[in-house]
This record gives sequence, C-alpha cells and structure tokens, in this order.
Amino acid sequence: MVRRRAPRPLLLLFTFLLLVLFSGDGKPANAAATGPRADGGGARPSPIKNVVVLALENRSFDHMLGWMRRLLGLPIDGLTGAECNPNSTTTSTSSTICVSADADLVVPDDPGHSFEDVLEQVFGTINTSSQQPSMSGFVRSALSINTLLPSFVMRAFRPSLLPSFATLAESFAVFDRWFSSIPGPTQPNRLFLYSATSHGAVAHDKRDLLLGYPQRTIFDSLAADGHGFAVYFKTIPTVLFYRRLRSLRYASRSFHRYDASFKDHSRRGVLPALSVIEPRYFDLAGAPADDDHPAHDVANGQRLVKEVYEALRAGPQWNQTLLVVTYDEHGGFYDHVATPTAGVPSPDGIRGPPPFFFRFDRLGVRVPTIMVSPWIKKSTVVGRPVGPTDTSEFEHSSIPATIKKIFNLSSDFLTERDAWAGTFEHIFTELDQPRTDCPETLPEVPFERPTPPKEHGWLSDFQRELVELASFLNGDYMLTSLAQEARRKKMTVKQADAYVRRAITGFLQASKQAVRLGANESAIVTMRSSLTSKSTAGSGP
Repeated sequence: MVRRRAPRPLLLLFTFLLLVLFSGDGKPANAAATGPRADGGGARPSPIKNVVVLALENRSFDHMLGWMRRLLGLPIDGLTGAECNPNSTTTSTSSTICVSADADLVVPDDPGHSFEDVLEQVFGTINTSSQQPSMSGFVRSALSINTLLPSFVMRAFRPSLLPSFATLAESFAVFDRWFSSIPGPTQPNRLFLYSATSHGAVAHDKRDLLLGYPQRTIFDSLAADGHGFAVYFKTIPTVLFYRRLRSLRYASRSFHRYDASFKDHSRRGVLPALSVIEPRYFDLAGAPADDDHPAHDVANGQRLVKEVYEALRAGPQWNQTLLVVTYDEHGGFYDHVATPTAGVPSPDGIRGPPPFFFRFDRLGVRVPTIMVSPWIKKSTVVGRPVGPTDTSEFEHSSIPATIKKIFNLSSDFLTERDAWAGTFEHIFTELDQPRTDCPETLPEVPFERPTPPKEHGWLSDFQRELVELASFLNGDYMLTSLAQEARRKKMTVKQADAYVRRAITGFLQASKQAVRLGANESAIVTMRSSLTSKSTAGSGP
C-alpha cells in the first residue's frame, strides 16, 4: 500500500595458516542450497542496477520519524501526542509518561533491547501467553536500567534536528510498517538483513558469532549469477559474522575502507550491484561514531546519510541506484505500532535457546526505513505490502527478497522468511523515466554536540563483540588466557578502535596475499599469533 500527499599493521608479528574450510555442510561458499522457489523476475526490467544499504543502530520509527506527520504533513502512521506508558508495574495506580517532541541528540544510557527486554516493552510483561502486544512496557523496561531513561525512551525528534531524514522523507519514500526481523538485539537482526535468518540466534551468542554463522546469504546469490558486491566499512564489517564472507573469494576483493573508497567508487561509477555501508562504531575525538547507537550523537548519523546521498547523487550511476537507509532494531525506544504476531513463518525451523525456545513467529519493533532513488515519486509513504501472502510484512528479509527480484536471481529464496516478506520493487517502477528534480545536496547538520566523546570509557556489549570478532580473525583469540580476557574487558573505546583497525587490516591483507599465492578461494585465512607477538603485543586483547 502506497500513500502520498499531494597505520598499516605489523604483519611480521604473525604467520598465517590456510585451512580449506567450507561453510555449513562442506559445500563451497557459492553452492546452491535447497529452499522455497519463486519467480525472481517481472515483465518489466528493473531500472535499478545498484543497491546501496546503510543500516544504522538502535532507534525506533516513532523515536526518529514519529512527528513527521504533524510537523511535515506526511501521511505516515506517526505520533499524535496521546501515546503514553505506565511508570510502574502497578498500572492501575501508576502515573504515566507520554511522548514528546524534545528528543536529545545524546541519551544518558543505552536502553534495554535484549530478547527479554523487548518482551516486556511489547507485552508489558515477559509472560506472553495468550496476550496481544500492548506496547506498554517501554518505560518500565528503561526504569530497570537507569532512573533517567524512562522519559528519554518516550521522546521523539523534531524533524528540524534530523535535516537529512526530513529532506529525504519529503523527496522520496518512507516505510511506516517496516519491522525488525526478531524482537531482540543487534546481531540477530543484522544477520537477517542479508540472509533472512539468524540461524536460531535471539541473543549475542559469543561462540557462534566468533566461528561465524553458516547460512547462505544474498551475497552468495548475487555471486552465483555473476553480480558483484562491496562492503564499505569504517571500523570493522559486521557482515564478517557470516562465515561465508570470510572466504578468500570475498575477503580478498569485496571489502573496502569507506573513507578511502566509497566516494571514489561512486565518482567513477564503479559501484557494484550491492554496496553495504558499515558506519563507525567507536566514538572518538576527531572521528566520532556515526552509527546512531546510544549514547552516540545522532547528528553524526545525519552527516553520514548526507555524505552518502550526495556522493551517489553526484555520481554517474545515480539514475540506476537505490539507497536503503534502515536500522537494525529499535534499541529500547518507544513505538506505538503493535508488532506483528500472525502468520510470521520461521525462516528455517530452528528454534531459539532456552528458556524461551523462540519459534521466530513474531517480528520485532518498527524501525525507520527510507528509500531513495530518482525512480521514486516524491513524498511516497509505503504501508502494508500487497503480498506475497495475506500476512506478509516489510521487515529486514524484504531486502534480500527484493534484491532477488531486481536482479532476477536464479537461486532459491534464502529461507521461508524472505519468501514470505513483502517486496518493494513497485515503488521504483511507477515512473517512465527518472526524476530530474531530486535535491543535489542535503541541508547542513548543525554541530550542537552536548557532550564530548567518551573515548576513554569502557566498551558497550556491542563494541566488545566487535573486539572479539577482530581478535578471532587476527588469531589472538586462539591464545586467549584468563588474563588476556580480563584485559579485553578493560579496553577503552580508543584502545579498542585502534586494535580493531589493525586486526581487520591484517586479516584482509593476509587474504589478498593468500590469493596471490594461489590458494583455494573457498579457504579462510586463519591467523596465528607467533611467539614474538605473544610476548610483545601488549596492546592487544
């Protein structure tokens, strides 16, 4: 349904060992897998030849875009001002906290967004038997983390504080029924973005994250048909939590530093079929985080969106490009739209771990999603999808499902979930030619940061996972002792950023060297710390 208003690492410290590792069941990384089939094409060829995806962190739809109906006149399902949550566990006698339009660029803490946290936020309790979502537990959940948080999770941004989003929403398309794929945290939802499953994960399972998840991805489907992809990253590419993307065929050629490559590739018109942009996840003076993860400054995320848009807009591929900006999950911030519970299929029949044994039969909280292309009509608002089933919704699996259609991919759907998810190719097939009135630039984002970066502070759970991924790829994890584990936990943000950068550079350079030496491209480089590195790498984890 569409509504419109009128430093280079010291690699000598390491030796590497090539292991011919195959994903999952031992098949090469591009081997076909069985799954539900569908016609990937349509009668009219898609005008889109390049898809760019930017997934930011931990914000709900209402929190970011909820006031755009009242303040910009866009016909979205947003806030009215009457939405409230009770302020205690005794709802009959408690006071309430209602939504407001005074969200701060930086919040004092990170609201809860674990699987159990989201149960309470959505249902008002962690006991979900025979209940429908009431979206009544956000305040109580926040109160359990920090007494300052309850009002923050109910506050939403005025469009003037989000100039990039405000301009893009008016100029292109907003989806007001796009949900995260599971009611849970970052990594499971990011896994859904490109594989339509989390392979049973509802939390951040350390062992599985480090070994890498084995499922087939949309990157594999594209590669099987000869289409390229690129990952432009600022800190570390989280897509390396997919085991297949660590193989030499991908690690040696598909990963690029954002600052060195993205604008250049866009300017030269060499962006591949799919480009993934991974923001900066560590907040430093002079290099601020721009992922929007609390408690990072949201203004920096707006600057990143502006930079990406303007690079694409000025490039020769603009008329064949689709930019998707979304968020992995809601991050504990309030949203009033009930999460879908009817007809949501399990991707692959894998259930979550105890104590909940989640069946993957519910979606997560609504998240902001904006799509940009000269083929999209101005001020488009997209609601429910028209199929492929009566219960289909837009969620992260809609991205691989639509990419399959755009490029008429021959591979099966990845899972039952992307076979079910709504697709959005219709929004850029309604015009006969691309628009010429798209803004060339976006408004400047004011520098109003209320607090300096906490680069000497401790890591968040998410940042610690990134350090652990880097150390695993770097070989340090193989030698981890209790003392090294304790040191990792005491890393500051600044130390972690430096370590992660060195580690990922070493892994990618070793992968390229292995290919030059003639290694099997299905192999994965396994770094091993040498005796020298064990005795001298004091800055490592």
